[in-house]
Amino acid sequence: MAELPYCERTLAGVLARAAGQFAAIVLTGPRQSGKTTLVRHLFGATHSYCTLDDITIREQARSDAELLLARFPPPVILDEIQYAPELLHRVKIDIDEHRGAKGRYVITGSQVFPLMQDVAESLAGRAAVFLLQSLSLAEVGGRPAPRVSWQDALAADAPVAGDPAEIAQRLFRGGFPEPALDPRIDPTLWLSSYIQTYLERDVRTLRAVGDLGDFQRVLYALAARTGALLNFSDLGRDLGVTSKTVKAWVSVLAASGQVFTLKPYHANLGKRLVKQPKLYFLDTGILSYLLGLSGPDQVLQGMAAGPMMESAVLGALYRLLLHRGTTPRLYFWRTAGGHEVDFILEDGQQLIPIEAKLTATPKPEHARAIERFQALFGARAARGLVVCLCRTRFPLTASVDAVPLGML
Repeated sequence: MAELPYCERTLAGVLARAAGQFAAIVLTGPRQSGKTTLVRHLFGATHSYCTLDDITIREQARSDAELLLARFPPPVILDEIQYAPELLHRVKIDIDEHRGAKGRYVITGSQVFPLMQDVAESLAGRAAVFLLQSLSLAEVGGRPAPRVSWQDALAADAPVAGDPAEIAQRLFRGGFPEPALDPRIDPTLWLSSYIQTYLERDVRTLRAVGDLGDFQRVLYALAARTGALLNFSDLGRDLGVTSKTVKAWVSVLAASGQVFTLKPYHANLGKRLVKQPKLYFLDTGILSYLLGLSGPDQVLQGMAAGPMMESAVLGALYRLLLHRGTTPRLYFWRTAGGHEVDFILEDGQQLIPIEAKLTATPKPEHARAIERFQALFGARAARGLVVCLCRTRFPLTASVDAVPLGML
């Protein structure tokens, strides 16, 4: 198979700056999201390369870490560190012996939660940690990533290529580099294999799952409930497992970067607000497969279209912040009386209300929920956004802009 073209990643600039400020940088994220490609592109000319996916190297890392680092001296890329976390102790010793040296280690790993535990214990204060998700719509489209803050990117007024049919194709194939960038790959077959591999490797590593069949049923059930309020007790009862089991399995999906649990935004407004979270799959290709969509024509039509659009917007916002080195502070807002805004982005004291709308011709009525939120929150509520399938950004009302999905 031909080598995939390299896609400029928004996170690249952040990683390069961090390597000049920290002794080590750690890059985590879902399997096959492009971590190895990114670090080798950025640091391959200056760093040696050691992959712990190699069983022989892995065993040496466990038995004689000092000898391994003599074989692959810093500055070095240590790829797939989750296979030999014991190596982190030796990395810490080396960093302490070379105080003041920057960029000695570039470390990648796929299993986010256990890797973060090891990093927290071994490299606290010595490493900058980042998370790489699958490709964004802009990255798949080959547009250079802007070297600006997420606030500036969100306020930008740039033309966006791609009609709804093209966007549907990209959402259907998802953002994992192989199916996203190689049109010869059947995305359904690739995603099926990815999920099976993920179930067999990551799930058993992260959590003692007795029955992978039950876990897979939970996976499909969660996909069917994308964007809806998540009731663990009801879901467990429907599937014949306990709510505790469902919560544990959701934590596995979140820890491995597959889903994002969106919590409700609470403020003391004297209103009863819902307390249940929502769950979104972070890659639309995975969601398309789990929903049983057979082609891109089903992405923006039918019963799955609304949840797909919401997931695409959530994923875009999540990447917009995450890939600029910022912790995403995203919520939704919903009152018991039925008022709801899909997403609330918290930026200090400012709250940016954002709605996802499946339309290429947004109208002022699409902004009503945002205007209600702005009226209640006053000066804390910033200018709102209706993210949709329009081609350019334009003012929808006096306080709300229509924004193309691809712009995010």
